Amino acid sequence: MDTPTSLTDRYRIVSHLARGGMADVYRGYDELLGRNVAIKVLHQQLSNDEAFVKRFRKEAQAAANLTHPNIVGIYDWGQFDSTYFIVMELVEGRSLRDVLRSEGPLLPRRATEIAAEVAAALSVAHRAGLVHRDVKPGNILLAPDGTVKVTDFGIARAWDDSQELTRTGAVMGTATYFSPEQAQGGKVDERSDIYSLGVVLYEMLTGQPPFRGDSPVAVAYQHVSAEAPPPSRLNPDVPAELDAIVGKCLQKDPQARYQTAEELRTDLWRALQGEKPMAGAVPPPAAADDATRVLAVPPATVPPDEAYRQLEEPPSSNLGFIVGTFALLATLIVLVILTFDLFSGSGGGATLEVPNVVGMTEEEALVVLQRAGFIAVARERPDPTVEEGLVIETDPPAGTQAEEGSLVTVWVSSGEERFGVPFVIGMDLETARQRIEEQGFTVGQITERADPDEPEGTVLDQNPQPGAQVPAGTPIDLVVSAGPDTVEIPPIVGLTERDAVSQLQLAGLTWTIEREYSDEVEEGRVIRTDPEPGEQVAPDTRVLVVVSDGPEPVQVPNLFGLTEQQARSTLEGLGLVMEVSQARIEVSDPSLVDKVVQQNPQAGVTLERGSTVVVTLGAPAPTTTTTTTTTTSTTTTTTEPPPEP
Repeated sequence: MDTPTSLTDRYRIVSHLARGGMADVYRGYDELLGRNVAIKVLHQQLSNDEAFVKRFRKEAQAAANLTHPNIVGIYDWGQFDSTYFIVMELVEGRSLRDVLRSEGPLLPRRATEIAAEVAAALSVAHRAGLVHRDVKPGNILLAPDGTVKVTDFGIARAWDDSQELTRTGAVMGTATYFSPEQAQGGKVDERSDIYSLGVVLYEMLTGQPPFRGDSPVAVAYQHVSAEAPPPSRLNPDVPAELDAIVGKCLQKDPQARYQTAEELRTDLWRALQGEKPMAGAVPPPAAADDATRVLAVPPATVPPDEAYRQLEEPPSSNLGFIVGTFALLATLIVLVILTFDLFSGSGGGATLEVPNVVGMTEEEALVVLQRAGFIAVARERPDPTVEEGLVIETDPPAGTQAEEGSLVTVWVSSGEERFGVPFVIGMDLETARQRIEEQGFTVGQITERADPDEPEGTVLDQNPQPGAQVPAGTPIDLVVSAGPDTVEIPPIVGLTERDAVSQLQLAGLTWTIEREYSDEVEEGRVIRTDPEPGEQVAPDTRVLVVVSDGPEPVQVPNLFGLTEQQARSTLEGLGLVMEVSQARIEVSDPSLVDKVVQQNPQAGVTLERGSTVVVTLGAPAPTTTTTTTTTTSTTTTTTEPPPEP
């Protein structure tokens, strides 16, 4: 169904602003109160879901009671035919999602300020018993004056509870910002919003969310089972205080997070003022080989095998157990040797030749050295000439004499030296190319993708992702905006108004009808359009359609006193036909003889072109006669009445 241009005779839709998974958002105008508003019109499939509509009505009413400077106000909601809509405060500006796409990571201070204002909005909603359930950059609006506004309170709950859209074990919503309990189908409360805000803060600080994957299910699984590296690993400008705050927000166990949004807001303000947050000790940065580790996860309301039916679980592996056992045995050997040396009181042992382990794998080298009587410790370093995982050299070198039981360092190749991939999303292609090449990488495959929000030539995505550690010279593939999809204005000139509108509707365009007179185009048919037929335009472009009202009507002129020829010429010039009446009207004024003294229709009447005007000409009046007799004198005078105007 097409969205009407007006709703309930009060709200008028002006232009399209955005499209989301649940609704289209339009700029509108409240005719009753004379103010601009935002109108969210639900998609038709949601309007047909009775369970959703019922929940939507309840949640919209609850959200309408929230009043706070950081919350987008809900003014009204209603139904027009089968269309359900919400009328909201219109916030001029951009969403946080658009800002992150175009600008990348924010300055830590600005990111903290935004998170604090969002936390203030969540605090108000939580005190009112309302959980947002869908905190994400797309629902955070930034006004031109810097004010932060949170929108869509409570609507996600209507989505979750819809019989049409919620199924046992299904993962619904925006997986990138899920809390673990949402991903597992568990109970959702205000602490779930705190987790989601932690994800948003992480993205503001680093330019990317903590977890990424090939599918929403893969991302949701990471929220449940993986730990993200601290933001400072991706952005060295992030202070330790923010690492601690983000870490507390992203705890898997809700009990380990901030328990209220107000607690989170207080810590954010403490960080802004240079004070140590209450989040606790700042966690140490994860080791380079421990960016993601498996955690113990609290039990879920819905079992993981139900919540992730479509997820193929990898086969279990004993590798961790084997490596751990090997490390424990190596430690015990070292302790035994040290203990033996201590109690034996020996100041030094026999010297042995360090065996040559260059080219072996790390495991092989450690075994050889330990069997030869040395304590071996492996260290990594980049080397482009030696395959990753193989030994480069030892310290002391192979062939030298070293004391039995002494330490031998085994240097293992980590392959080519790796560097962090630069962040180029949101840049124009040439700037991105320059940034990539300056940092020692190359531009790989460039593909285009239509995007209604980003200008043509803007980088939408990159692979490898920003921050990934890869060798120098690695090609970075880019996805670049081709601009919005375009449609062609159909050839509707000459069609009837009804047929023209049907063609525009099929093309996904909107229209405005104007009418004008035309002598050439039949009434009711299209004279022209703007843009013209054949032009390529963005979807939802409004097309001006000019429809003919037929020939312009003319006003009958005043013909009184004109000769027949003059009157005929005047009428023919206006597209009218003149007919001369056979009857004449006697006039006393000789100057009106054979001139128009009467017309029908009268002057000033509006006629269509081709209409007939009947004129009557003046005739001379009879002369005056006098008769005289002897006995009686009679005088008779005939006077012509004045002509009718």
